Amino acid sequence: MATLASVSSKIVKRLCWLRAQALSQCWTWHYPALSVALASPLSLEPHRLSSLIPSLCFLPGRELLICLFYQIYCHGELLHHVQMAKLYQDDKQFVDMPLSSAPDQVLQRFGELAAAYNHSIPQQQLQAFIQEHFQSVGQELQSWTPEDWKDSPRFLQKISDPKLRAWGEQLHQLWKKLGKKVKPEVLSHPEQFSLIYSAHPFIVPGGRFVEFYYWDSYWVMEGLLLSEMPGTVKGMLQNFLDLVRIYGHVPNGARVYYLQRSQPPLLTLMMDRYLTHTNDTAFLRDNIGTLALELDFWTENRTISVSSGGKSYVLNHYAVPYGGPRPESYSKDAELADTLPEGDREALWAELKAGAESGWDFSSRWLVGGPDPTLLSSIRTSKFVPVDLNAFLCQAEELMSNFYSRLGNDIQAAKYRDLRQQRIAAMRAILWDEEKGAWFDYDLEKGKKNLEFYPSNLTPLWSGCFSDLDAVDKALKYLEDSQILTYQYGIPTSLQNTGQQWDFPNAWAPLQDLVIRGLAKSPSPRAQEVAFQLAQNWIRTNFEVYSQKSAMFEKYDISNGGQPGGGGEYEVQEGFGWTNGVVLMLLDRYGDRLSSGTQTAFLEPHCLSAALLLSLLPSLLPQ
Repeated sequence: MATLASVSSKIVKRLCWLRAQALSQCWTWHYPALSVALASPLSLEPHRLSSLIPSLCFLPGRELLICLFYQIYCHGELLHHVQMAKLYQDDKQFVDMPLSSAPDQVLQRFGELAAAYNHSIPQQQLQAFIQEHFQSVGQELQSWTPEDWKDSPRFLQKISDPKLRAWGEQLHQLWKKLGKKVKPEVLSHPEQFSLIYSAHPFIVPGGRFVEFYYWDSYWVMEGLLLSEMPGTVKGMLQNFLDLVRIYGHVPNGARVYYLQRSQPPLLTLMMDRYLTHTNDTAFLRDNIGTLALELDFWTENRTISVSSGGKSYVLNHYAVPYGGPRPESYSKDAELADTLPEGDREALWAELKAGAESGWDFSSRWLVGGPDPTLLSSIRTSKFVPVDLNAFLCQAEELMSNFYSRLGNDIQAAKYRDLRQQRIAAMRAILWDEEKGAWFDYDLEKGKKNLEFYPSNLTPLWSGCFSDLDAVDKALKYLEDSQILTYQYGIPTSLQNTGQQWDFPNAWAPLQDLVIRGLAKSPSPRAQEVAFQLAQNWIRTNFEVYSQKSAMFEKYDISNGGQPGGGGEYEVQEGFGWTNGVVLMLLDRYGDRLSSGTQTAFLEPHCLSAALLLSLLPSLLPQ
């Protein structure tokens, strides 16, 4: 360690490159492996090495400490002992705790403790060790009031119902409660924190989620822009762009243990929403290459070839090629793996991580393998071609084409335009079902579509990625045939009750938006009326729960009058970033019609025509 200050700059660069790889993959780091790497010829550094050196490598002598802390937060004996001892109700608590001293000292003390008890450390001694060497959760963050927050944004004036307007104002106030800023110690001593340093403040989901997350932030930003807070959104975008420049992709969230996986790719869509509100072309010009780099990650690491009708199509899937339990759910993953033969465990852990990458962690969408398809151990996320993922990428390709046209780069604009057309054709050939009138995830192992209902089946309407002019009418019939329009408290995440949080009876805000906005974009008055009715149901559910509990939640149980949701790996969380964002979007779009009154059952399909005529009646009467 002491001699590192005198090594050549070439070796330091090599060390930095190795550390970047560790950050991306949470590899096991050991001194012998590092010695071999240092002795080998200098490999070709990534094209972004120049930006890695100042932001990641710091002073000579610090690099090994940074490597070692992955043996605390990502893998290793210490992590295993603590998580399997179940010292905390939630595994995430431990991996969010900052170190009180350097990681080499912590690991040395732990090694001594483990040796003293022959690697069977009593729980009391283990708890004492944690209290001595770790700080409590949240010490690396400080509360932050957004500088661009202001009273009474304009959208509130669109809301006719006084109760809903007052509620919308309270939700607008919540941005101040959910604002966070990373303390400077994380930059000066990154080896002591699992939190990834972010230069700009941000909005968090809430509850146990004290860091920012990838796809959550899209709906958070939608709400922030309605709250007239473009400066906050720009800062959050800059954080994401910095992550892409450093790691080559946007991680699941801003923790080192999330670096192995991403989440639904919405960064380009976030940029589009920001530009729509600000027309900040200079910011786009400065960052268009980084947006392209993020899409390259999905092209290079998450593509799959599927054949149909003698033709091969390229689409995307979620796939994390790394095993090991998720650090933030370590004990659950380890115990689940114990139910399988040893040779199947690494594959299970990789599929669990892919499920987390999908954002749907977890759901019957991915639980269709093995003798009991409802068991989480049957998960095989990577064996599906998901509708929503490809719809998101399709829209990103359209936006990238528009962005490059805006910047005068016709060659790149044509490239992304062609990619979008290829994807639309592939989605129609592989995912579209003409008889059902919707898109469906494709099961690669079974060679057929999974015809179960999920709101994600209609994501192409939301993203505008379809060529069939009758697609909206067919989708409406699909919703009717699936009896989805009979649910009066929200659109269920599925029709299967597996106990997983992304299944019945839970309903999630972003999935409501996918269906509602997908229908609302249509010129069809019938589709627009159904969209409004769905919005009305969701608003009343959220409003009634808020009236009872003075809180917003990440998910809702729509089976019994609308309540906070349940199931999954942790208790339902309050906050809540994307729920607030979607509610503000619906209040903005439908504020002149929405009511806070008593919940009423959704109209049966045969009544929709009558409802439509009633809604159009004022415009038909003579003036």
